[in-house]
Amino acid sequence: MSFRKVVRQSKFRHVFGQPVKNDQCYEDIRVSRVTWDSTFCAVNPKFLAVIVEASGGGAFLVLPLSKTGRIDKAYPTVCGHTGPVLDIDWCPHNDEVIASGSEDCTVMVWQIPENGLTSPLTEPVVVLEGHTKRVGIVTWHPTARNVLLSAGCDNVVLIWNVGTAEELYRLDTLHPDLIYNVSWNRNGSLFCSACKDKSVRIIDPRRGTLVAELEKAHEGARPMRAIFLADGKVFTTGFSRMSERQLALWDPENPEEPMALQELDSSNGALLPFYDPDTGVVYVCGKGDSSIRYFEITDEPPYIHFLNTFTSKEPQRGMGSMPKRGLEVSKCEIARFYKLHERKCEPIVMTVPRKSDLFQDDLYPDTAGPEAALEAEEWVSGRDADPILISLREAYVPSKQRDLKVSRRNVLSDTRPTAAPGSARSTSAATTADATPSGSLAGAGEAGKLEEVIRELWALRALVKEQGERIGRLEEQLGRMENGDA
Repeated sequence: MSFRKVVRQSKFRHVFGQPVKNDQCYEDIRVSRVTWDSTFCAVNPKFLAVIVEASGGGAFLVLPLSKTGRIDKAYPTVCGHTGPVLDIDWCPHNDEVIASGSEDCTVMVWQIPENGLTSPLTEPVVVLEGHTKRVGIVTWHPTARNVLLSAGCDNVVLIWNVGTAEELYRLDTLHPDLIYNVSWNRNGSLFCSACKDKSVRIIDPRRGTLVAELEKAHEGARPMRAIFLADGKVFTTGFSRMSERQLALWDPENPEEPMALQELDSSNGALLPFYDPDTGVVYVCGKGDSSIRYFEITDEPPYIHFLNTFTSKEPQRGMGSMPKRGLEVSKCEIARFYKLHERKCEPIVMTVPRKSDLFQDDLYPDTAGPEAALEAEEWVSGRDADPILISLREAYVPSKQRDLKVSRRNVLSDTRPTAAPGSARSTSAATTADATPSGSLAGAGEAGKLEEVIRELWALRALVKEQGERIGRLEEQLGRMENGDA
């Protein structure tokens, strides 16, 4: 009787990683040396942002994706923080808005000009102050517009409405120790956090309650991370008691035992997981490693299936991951990472080999688009919504980006649903009278767009009239001067 080894069928078994050519890398970037387990890099379909070394404060570079090659030392940076920047995150609903957290205890939100920076950007759209120690984590809500979460070394999680510059929720009793990372679930109704006390907590931010706690998720003392998967399960990376690196999959309904636990190796760099909810593939990058391992998460045991390893020579200082809508669909690209070296950023393309040139709809199911499913006020009132999906079949053309505008509420008529407000100050660039009204719901609606177009038309008519009057006055003046009257 002959035994044949049965290989598990998977369309991702042959995924391979390939670094781009040298002329498509971003050279001569002085990547930050700050000791913090952040990715140091954030990327979207328009821009690449990298936290860099800066004297006398904190800064990060924002480069249009097309600006490859050597980056001039004098290239302008975003440099409004007075301490080193620890974390950055692009807004999922506006490709020109980025948030940053810093050692100066503040969170700042920036509007990047459409074509990139031409001079240093020192004035944020809004400054959010509420933390008493350095802010190491910033992450945007996946479906509600202008909702931002920040977590600091004061063990406090704050949730902000960036559109009104106000603190919505303060969660200051749920974490007894340093918070390593925070991850929202698919519709933003819950988030999970990994803490230095070795517990992973699943938290309902609007109620301020603990939904589940995975105690001693990993027994080692080194940093661990936790991310939500699309089906509500939690994937964690950490260390065993013997300092071996581990991966685990948890069902929050049954927090006593992991569904799966795998040991990887005994390196000492923290493992950063990147998850693709469309394909169910998790990419794991170790800080200081020179490899990216990837695994497929499925519903049948052993649940975590090793696919392959991409290996290179240089160790990685940080890593950024491109959202699905920024990938080259025609080349069967299912992920693109931006690997930070000491002095450069190198894109790495993950591809599924296919012979056909046709659109591969099994690789590209509809994915989360840039439209927000909810306004901040709707989310606060208790509504939840899954991301609004878009098809990648046509070369996706993004809609015109809206500028982030901050409107101040009248404090006297403020009827906020939760705890004490944090102090937040808005710069002059942000305090605009024509900001988006807080009562406008369903921002994706046609009526809202029509109203915006009509407002722009009226503004243009007023401008044309004003300029016409000015030209008339100048011509009159010129005539008087020619006649010798003036």
